[in-house]
Amino acid sequence: MRPRLLPALVAVAGAVLLAGCGTGGELRSAGRTSAAIGPVRLWPTLPPPSAAPYDYGEGETARIPGIRVPGDDVHRLDPVAVVQAGLKALPNRSSGVNELPDRTVEQVDACRSAPRSCPVLPPYFRDLTGDGKDEMVLAVRLPGRQLSVRVYMPDSGALTRIMATTDAVISVELAGRDLIMRAPSAITGYEYRTAWSWDDRQRAMLPTQDEILRTGQDRRHPPSPRPSAPGTPRPTASVPAERR
Repeated sequence: MRPRLLPALVAVAGAVLLAGCGTGGELRSAGRTSAAIGPVRLWPTLPPPSAAPYDYGEGETARIPGIRVPGDDVHRLDPVAVVQAGLKALPNRSSGVNELPDRTVEQVDACRSAPRSCPVLPPYFRDLTGDGKDEMVLAVRLPGRQLSVRVYMPDSGALTRIMATTDAVISVELAGRDLIMRAPSAITGYEYRTAWSWDDRQRAMLPTQDEILRTGQDRRHPPSPRPSAPGTPRPTASVPAERR
């Protein structure tokens, strides 16, 4: 009798499963889905743009005269000598952002005799270009709590400056192959965050991401006014720039 009972039991079990599927496991509608809204181009009849001006040192490079880098090892270099030689460098284009104030130049020249007032900060080293060799990251203190940040790349026994920018700086960080600068905003409770990254086509560090971020600072305690530096305008974008 057992062979005859088996098909009947299977049929009953199947009916139970089907009943269960109909009561608790079926798909339910989540309601009407909103239509996707694509980008809309505004003022499509505007004429083509003219060439945009370069901003605060982006894409500017300069070969540093008189500096040799044996074995392309920047760890051996004297940072003061690098900054002093950089004052004589001829950039591939001139935005004016690499020029130091006269008082700062005097302090740089006197770093040997008056080290306490030397504005050149200790260097950091990181492979920012991805070629397996470290770059040198330098900074020079300027009046008005400004900081001039420079990156130098070893280049076949010579030295090339691949980044130079000046700003009022909250902090400077190295994250992977990015150099990240935070600067105060005129808007209370916000700050700028700019990530500089190596661009192999331009052979320079470029500001590949620029954001304005909320800091959570109490609006009852506004930040101190941000000093202005000639030739170092802030970018106008307030959203992350698309990486090149």
